[in-house]
Amino acid sequence: MKGLLVRFLLSLRTVVVSAWGCVVLQGGVRFLNAWVLTGGPGSGKGTQCEKIVQKYGYTHLSTGDLLRAEVSSGSERGKKLSAIMEKGELVPLDTVLDMLRDAMLAKVDSSNGFLIDGYPREVKQGEEFEQKIGQPTLLLYVDAGAETMTQRLLKRGETSGRVDDNEETIKKRLETYYNATEPVISFYDKRGIVRKVGSASLF
Repeated sequence: MKGLLVRFLLSLRTVVVSAWGCVVLQGGVRFLNAWVLTGGPGSGKGTQCEKIVQKYGYTHLSTGDLLRAEVSSGSERGKKLSAIMEKGELVPLDTVLDMLRDAMLAKVDSSNGFLIDGYPREVKQGEEFEQKIGQPTLLLYVDAGAETMTQRLLKRGETSGRVDDNEETIKKRLETYYNATEPVISFYDKRGIVRKVGSASLF
C-alpha cells in the first residue's frame, strides 16, 4: 500500500497554489491524498491512526477533536456548538462538514495527506460529504469482532474511569455502530474503495 496515490476531489472557492505546484481555480478541483478510517468502538482505530500518521506523515483529522477544539477556542461558532452540545442535541451536518473543510484547507500545503476519523458515521453523512467536499477513494475498515471490542473496552474501563466503558453501555454503542456505521461500509464498498484490515495489523 506504500506509495499508493489516493486521489480525493476537493472543490474550492479560492485560488490555491500548493507546495506540489498544483493550482486550484475557482470552482475547480483539487487532487489530494485522503483516507477515511472507520471501525467499531474498541476496534483499534486509535492504534491504526498512530501507525498511519507515523508511516505516511498524514494529518489526522478527528471530528470529535475538531468539535472540542472549536468549543475551547471561544469563537462564535464554538459558542453556538457549546450551546447545542449542552442541550444534548446533534451538531448540524453542515457545521461538521464546514469544520472538516476548513481543517483540510489549513493544512493543504503542508500535509502529505489526510486521515479522516469519525466521519461519516451514517450513509446520509457520506452522501453529503461527497456532494459538498468530494468522494474519498479509500475507506480503511478496522475489522474486529463484537466480543473482542467488548473485552477491550471493559479492560480499558478498569483504568480509564470513563462512564461509557461498562457492559450495558458498550452493548448499546455496538448496536448503534452496527445499525448506522456498517451500512456506510456497504455504501463505499459498492464504489470499490474499501480496504479491510485486522485490528492488530500493521497497515
